[in-house]
Amino acid sequence: MAELKKLNVLMVGTGEYTTGFVHDKASTSDKKVGVVALTMFDLRRRGKVGEISMVGTNGSKMPRIREHLDNNIGKVYHMDTSLATFPKDGERDPESYKAAIDQLSPGDAITVFTPDPTHYDIALYAIRRQIHVLLTKPAVKSIEHHNHLVSEAKKHNVLVMVEHHKRFDPAYSDAKGRSENLGEFGFFSSYMSQPKKQLDTFRSWAGKESDISYYLNSHHIDMHCWMVSDTSVPYKVTASAATGVASSEPFNLVAGTEDTITLLTNWHSMKHGNTHQGTAVYTASWTAPSASEVHSQQHFHYLAEKGEIRVDQAHRGYSVTTDEVAYANLNPFYMKYTPDEDGHFDGQRGYGYISLEKFVDLARKVNQNTITLDEIDQRGLPTIRNTAITTAILEAGRRSLDEKRSVGLEKHADGSWAIV
Repeated sequence: MAELKKLNVLMVGTGEYTTGFVHDKASTSDKKVGVVALTMFDLRRRGKVGEISMVGTNGSKMPRIREHLDNNIGKVYHMDTSLATFPKDGERDPESYKAAIDQLSPGDAITVFTPDPTHYDIALYAIRRQIHVLLTKPAVKSIEHHNHLVSEAKKHNVLVMVEHHKRFDPAYSDAKGRSENLGEFGFFSSYMSQPKKQLDTFRSWAGKESDISYYLNSHHIDMHCWMVSDTSVPYKVTASAATGVASSEPFNLVAGTEDTITLLTNWHSMKHGNTHQGTAVYTASWTAPSASEVHSQQHFHYLAEKGEIRVDQAHRGYSVTTDEVAYANLNPFYMKYTPDEDGHFDGQRGYGYISLEKFVDLARKVNQNTITLDEIDQRGLPTIRNTAITTAILEAGRRSLDEKRSVGLEKHADGSWAIV
């Protein structure tokens, strides 16, 4: 078989997840050097990625970001961090992603790690130019937009995936496999949080353009939907929220910003209909203690007809205590930032890295016609088609909060979803 060609990648978004650079300095979270740029630089070193570029909206930040990448990635891991950046240094352009995408060729790819409301326009612009797309979660905020991206991706024969990295966590993926032998789904409960200091990181959009359910509940909703996608369907969502912390001192986000959101979702069996009902409770918060021993508390409980599964992703038996940090539970299973014996990056086995590498590998295969989009969908990977159900639940939750009612979901014969 012919060797796969390298994939040219444009990274859209310059924030914490891409670069680890927030408010003119390295992030104080567990992503001090980001995830996306580091992974793409390493994939270039390994011969999978070709040209790398990055686009934001404010060119005045670009010199400092390039310096940050060189100092904290290039010099630390002996890695080439050269890249083209848009817009030009000193310029400001909220639509600079268009010029950056226009520099690409059909078969190239973009990663989109930007505020939630921008995903749809950026993805659509790229898809129509035959560019492969990896969207951070949530893919988009409405099922209407999601369904349209499914249609456009098929029309232009490009791969569109959603960066649901939990699917590549060994514990989570093993749980998915084991759940297939447990019979009818009955109950699912999940919780995910981040410390309230992150509200400063998200200040530009939190409470105005999106909420904590879209941001964090999307992880476990996708996980649960993946587990039961062949056996159960959701039909109703009822949301509830806590408020008062994010909109008060010292954060002062917009009035009404939810601190914690819970979605109660009703499911029924595809095989037995209303005789087998299931209940799911998804909770997300960004007002956990700033001095928490983990950056993100996250766990779930799955109960089915023949057994149950519990996963505590935050506590894996690895803790560190230092003079600077009293006590911390660490997760190198996601991204390992300590170098190998030669001083190179050593995080290729982390599920955060794998989720990005999987997209790169599949896009390269699509380009050389060694795999089809339908085959990728059938493998159960987090493609735009396979993640529509997650967007439907998230939008129903938002509508439930706004309209103060339960919101229905409906699956159409063609597999698409709708709010009813």
